[in-house]
Amino acid sequence: MGKTEVALALAEQLRERGEDPVAISADALQVYRGLEILTGAPTNDELKRLEHRLVGFLPVTASFSVGEYMPLAHREVDRALAAGRRPIVVGGTGLYLRAALADLSLRPPPEPGVRERLEADAGARGVEALHEELMDRDPRAARRIEPSDRSRVVRALELLEAGEDPAEASASRERSELWTGEVRRPTLLAGLVRERDDLYRRIEARVEVMMAAGAAAEVQAATDAGASATARKALGFDELARGDVEALKRGTRRLAKRQLTWMRKLPNVLGIDLTATLPEQAAAAILRRRDVAYSARPPMVPRPLTHRPEGPAEPS
Repeated sequence: MGKTEVALALAEQLRERGEDPVAISADALQVYRGLEILTGAPTNDELKRLEHRLVGFLPVTASFSVGEYMPLAHREVDRALAAGRRPIVVGGTGLYLRAALADLSLRPPPEPGVRERLEADAGARGVEALHEELMDRDPRAARRIEPSDRSRVVRALELLEAGEDPAEASASRERSELWTGEVRRPTLLAGLVRERDDLYRRIEARVEVMMAAGAAAEVQAATDAGASATARKALGFDELARGDVEALKRGTRRLAKRQLTWMRKLPNVLGIDLTATLPEQAAAAILRRRDVAYSARPPMVPRPLTHRPEGPAEPS
């Protein structure tokens, strides 16, 4: 929590320096129209303050994958740089962040119908039942995945049906690409964190605000429209579909922990604790680091900026 506020403050300070910023989303679910409340997409007022790309461009009925996202993100970054603009890559989805910044060797999508069948099975029997099936078929892969992690359980079963080893696929990808410092463009990584108590208070408050803003009605409308399996992966979709607000809060806290685990592995990151830091102060710290890091480079070489949590606090 806090990424958008810092991005807005950073944009204002960049404009004061004569630069033209544009935000590029690295969020897997903010791509959908109609789930803006649930996914925490930038509001109309925030969009007026800073242009955001790759937000709200798909209907909730569409399927989407990181393999489809990566070329779109690369195109947006390259177009911004070619136009002399400053891209700010803002994200909360670790794999999408890496896909926006680097060239990843992504596996092909599953055969048509496989994911839909597995998602339907998870909805009918529960993800824990699918995890038990995975445990029977591949205990090594199952032990790497929490029983409640629907997307990873489904993906592991997809890989098994394609004749691949889920555990080896995950380990190979981690060794080769996800945790290296390689990027397509010179990049400054900044990670925003909060102390756990502060973060959890904010999660509680955010969920209450979401509910008051109509998140449950948003989920119902998306369900009625025939939301795709990937759209239904939005944090809180299934929980609100069954009216379980407390489960949404628990899921958000679990996500924060997973984000921290993921992001701690990325090298060369500027960690910023937002617990007692204003967005404007965080933005100034990012620019100071950029000035130092790139003092030997030509001053107008565009460099995308993004966010990543690090240290003892939880990701904001």
